[in-house]
Amino acid sequence: MNRICSTFLMFSLVATPAGAFADPAERTSTVADRQSINLTVYNGGTALVHDRRVVRLNDGLNRVAWRDVSAGMDPTTTLLEASGSPGKVTVVEQNFDFDLLDPSTLLQKYVGRDVTVVHEARFTGERDTRETARILSTNGGIVLQYADRIETQLRGYIVYPTASKNFRDTPTLALDLESAENGAQTLDLSYLTSGLAWRADYVGMVSADESHVSLTGLVTLSNTSGESYDDAHLQLVAGNVNVVEPQSSVYGALKSSAAETAAGSPVRQENYFEYHLYTLERPTTILDKQTKQLTLLTARNVPIRKTLELRGSPDYYRSADADIGDRLPVGAYVTFQNRGGELGIPLPAGIVRLYQNDAHNLSQFLGSDSIDHTPKNESVRLHLGDSFDVTARKRQTDFHETKSCTSDSSYQIVLSNAKTTAATVLVVEPIPGDWQIVQESLPHVKSSASTASWSVRVPPGERSTLTYTARVNWCAE
Repeated sequence: MNRICSTFLMFSLVATPAGAFADPAERTSTVADRQSINLTVYNGGTALVHDRRVVRLNDGLNRVAWRDVSAGMDPTTTLLEASGSPGKVTVVEQNFDFDLLDPSTLLQKYVGRDVTVVHEARFTGERDTRETARILSTNGGIVLQYADRIETQLRGYIVYPTASKNFRDTPTLALDLESAENGAQTLDLSYLTSGLAWRADYVGMVSADESHVSLTGLVTLSNTSGESYDDAHLQLVAGNVNVVEPQSSVYGALKSSAAETAAGSPVRQENYFEYHLYTLERPTTILDKQTKQLTLLTARNVPIRKTLELRGSPDYYRSADADIGDRLPVGAYVTFQNRGGELGIPLPAGIVRLYQNDAHNLSQFLGSDSIDHTPKNESVRLHLGDSFDVTARKRQTDFHETKSCTSDSSYQIVLSNAKTTAATVLVVEPIPGDWQIVQESLPHVKSSASTASWSVRVPPGERSTLTYTARVNWCAE
């Protein structure tokens, strides 16, 4: 019986073709194989990359070194599919090699292996000589073991054997692929990566009469991913995305979304889940270590409203205080509606900077403010700075408790206008608790449950005074 088993085993070993279980030769795929590259960049600095390439595969097991990928790739998010041939190519194993080849890593990778040391004539006083040595360590310096000694100083240079195929000079995704047929296959690789981020910046020119603004929206895109993307189809997602999953059907879903484009805009906007997605109409090249700007929108003659506002605090209603402030700042605000004309698309969060031409037709900076993601038909409100010529003084004229938990406090606000034109100041007072205005020199508006507002006109070169008394029930807090 043992003889039969031995004979069968021997026959099996002889009959097995040589190299049947050998690793396949590695095939390299570079940007030369690329058909298209699609980038979807999110607000938080994450991007979804779709890299489509044509790669020739053999029937059976193939090893492909997929080069020219982002150094910030998250390999756990990769998804590879054969376009037009579902199920014909499967991933058996994948490895993301990002330990790039350089003199230091090469030396470390050869610890415990033999190399050739060239002793240079400038150190030996003779001609160059060669000697085999084993690298024992590279911690704090090199340790070399020769046939008859150990040395810690290199007087020359090292010649390495042919570098291993696992040594990479660029981030590489090594794929073991099982193919059902021979021939060229169109492969789609998608993955999430860090190193790509975008934000919106807006620049506006305010008209001379301060009634309109011409607005330009720009996308500022930065690439520190370690890879360049030539002729990329770029999409931008605006919104607070908590979890993003790479899905093969993402582009099919986008095609079915309702789309709207501002007139003359180079960007198409689409509703996408609970976010908004912006697609650039033409491809763009994004180089590594590059910041570039692309036009998002252009809107001319957008109606605006400028207001001067004095905003108070709920804190000084609780007790008797001295003068609350002299020359209190009166803020300058500009508001416009995101609707109609060339606006009316969701505006991504960003910074708005406004300018205006002076008497010499030179543009001067008015101020800037940040905006959050703003849906269509919502208002945009910008605090540009404080008025130089319109100031305020505020003091508490009386305070007393009328009964338990209830107090009356009286205030005087003097508004001064050094302009040659009249100014209207909106006085906004947040009042805590259950409150009512029991005395006032001008009628107020209850603009919210905890806010009283007065509109005070101040003639040129003069002052206007507002007085009021607020009764506050603290037990209602």
